[in-house]
Amino acid sequence: MKNQQWSFNEVVPEIMNGQSLKAFLSQYWQLPKHLVYSVRHAKRVLVNDRYQPVNFPVKAGDHIHLTFTPADFANPFPNVLADSAATVEILYEDDNLVVVNKRRGDKTHPNQPGEVGATINHLAAYLATEATLPYMIHRLDQETSGAIIFGKNPAVVPILVANIANKQIRRTYLAWVSGSDLPDAGTIDLPIGLDPADKRKRKINGPQAAKAVTHYRVIKRLAGYTLLEVQLETGRTHQIRVHFAAIGHPLVGDPLYNSSNGSPFLLLHSWKVDLPLPFTKERQLVEAPVPKHFRDFEQKLAKS
Repeated sequence: MKNQQWSFNEVVPEIMNGQSLKAFLSQYWQLPKHLVYSVRHAKRVLVNDRYQPVNFPVKAGDHIHLTFTPADFANPFPNVLADSAATVEILYEDDNLVVVNKRRGDKTHPNQPGEVGATINHLAAYLATEATLPYMIHRLDQETSGAIIFGKNPAVVPILVANIANKQIRRTYLAWVSGSDLPDAGTIDLPIGLDPADKRKRKINGPQAAKAVTHYRVIKRLAGYTLLEVQLETGRTHQIRVHFAAIGHPLVGDPLYNSSNGSPFLLLHSWKVDLPLPFTKERQLVEAPVPKHFRDFEQKLAKS
């Protein structure tokens, strides 16, 4: 793979007409400075098949050709061991990224060298047929199911990470929580830090606390429990779990933050991902079907 290159051919949209090539690459495509420098310095960015300086004004309809090499990236070929592809459920895929429906109980990635069985290992086996690798963009807790994004080349990784940081990727979760007296909608704005008493956990206003904001809407109330639609404004570790536990409505089945559980499984599901596709900015909404452990829990409540 050392001689591999990643090439992109895109058209300048009307919104960037008259803007500089640098602005197009860095502001519109959201490529980091070091990548813009690399392709410019090596003359691997062409406008209508000609090299142009970065202050060159591009026009709507111009064709931009961009080529990256492994030397442009700190880790162009992540060391991911391939496991069975049989368990991979693909929700969306194109040349740049793939959205997988992660199974509850599977890790997003291995924690130890040589470890397999994680979602990224299964995806590596699936992508081996395309002669490419999966690249980490974000994570889901082991017991959380649903939609998770992986890159298929190193060039899109900083773009997708920036999209998450800038809230251009909207992630919506489903969660069953204990109690049924929550307002119909609300926002939880409580800083989350470390838990000095348990390194596995996080704590409101714990050491190294960072701003954390969670929005929710009630979908239904049933037998003393509430099904919520949850959207993250920030992405802290265990954010949804910590926030709802803090307001007295812990997630059902949460082994860390709920001492009286009504389910053997954590009822947190990454339901929808709404993202702008790299380069084209076309929005793509991807939905992960409601999993069996959610349906089983609701049926149990309905009978109670």
